[in-house]
Amino acid sequence: MSSKYSPEELLEGYNLKSLTITAIASHSALDVFDGAKDEGFKTLAICQKGREIPYLRFKRIVDDAIILNKFSEVAKPEILKKIRERSSIMVPNRSFAVYVGYDTIENNLPIPIFGNRYLLRYEERTGEKNYYKLLDAAGIRRPKTFSNPDEIDRPVMVKMPHAKKRVERGFFVARDRDDFWRKFKKLISDGVVREEDLKNASIEELIVGAHFNVNYFRTLARNDVELLSIDRRIQTNLDGFLRLPASDQLKVEEVIDVEYVEIGHEPATIRERMLNQLFEVGDKFVKAVDEIEPPGVIGPFTLQLMVTPDLEVVVFDVALRIGGGTNIYMGLGSQYSKLYFGAPISMGRRIAIEIRECIEKDCIERVIT
Repeated sequence: MSSKYSPEELLEGYNLKSLTITAIASHSALDVFDGAKDEGFKTLAICQKGREIPYLRFKRIVDDAIILNKFSEVAKPEILKKIRERSSIMVPNRSFAVYVGYDTIENNLPIPIFGNRYLLRYEERTGEKNYYKLLDAAGIRRPKTFSNPDEIDRPVMVKMPHAKKRVERGFFVARDRDDFWRKFKKLISDGVVREEDLKNASIEELIVGAHFNVNYFRTLARNDVELLSIDRRIQTNLDGFLRLPASDQLKVEEVIDVEYVEIGHEPATIRERMLNQLFEVGDKFVKAVDEIEPPGVIGPFTLQLMVTPDLEVVVFDVALRIGGGTNIYMGLGSQYSKLYFGAPISMGRRIAIEIRECIEKDCIERVIT
């Protein structure tokens, strides 16, 4: 990708000895702010009116806040001026991508962004730039996909936009083609999905195994791909449904639409023999992305994967920024990070360490776009 912004231009007028770490105040921002304060940086929270309370109440980790009517207003010239006046570097999270938008981030946001702003678009499953393309280029196994529901010949997981919660996805499982159409029509009737969104659906082979969100960090200051932590999703109302006895699940399965909306995360570790595979997968992914979308992966990324009974890794989702589950290690530090640093650190602090070390080693221009 030919960048509209050069790192030199983005950092023009910045005081590198007094940087501010900025994030959209949502998703994993608390981890980002906490880690930044641990490394001596000032912090700026970009809040949306009605969702600002946590960032005003946790006063230790937020030095300043800008409250907007909508997150997308961050692209207004007067807001960008305030961000630049503080020598701010933006740390992207999923809310940044969803609410500000890929086009705006790539073309109308002249502030330094930690990481590769042009990779955020690859988190989608449709369009020319998607994470299937990255996984295939890396030679990493992923679920088989079906372009047409009538091609379904095995159990599938269907992922498509939610009818009402548009920033979420309406997930459902179907055992075959006929079951797909039956459930799809019911979910339309129940208002969970919309018929016109079928063209944007991703129909994937259902992989049954143990699921893990593996949080990596590609460091340019230390020239390595680190495996920092692992977590797992808590999803509503799936979590409550699974807590019911099997006999009760069968009684209510036709009247409850099970939704896979993320509501939290929990810590996880993995069998030690699997770490070799996880490092190999992470390295292959980084190498492929470097070639497809230069300057490639910078900083945090997450591979969401299943481990099958044959101990095979199948990646079913990708996050090309700080993952949604990193807050579980905020204030505690993650398990594998201790093996690098001698003390557990969070992903938010790992980002701040990278920024600090890149300033010290005069490579800060390599980690922003």
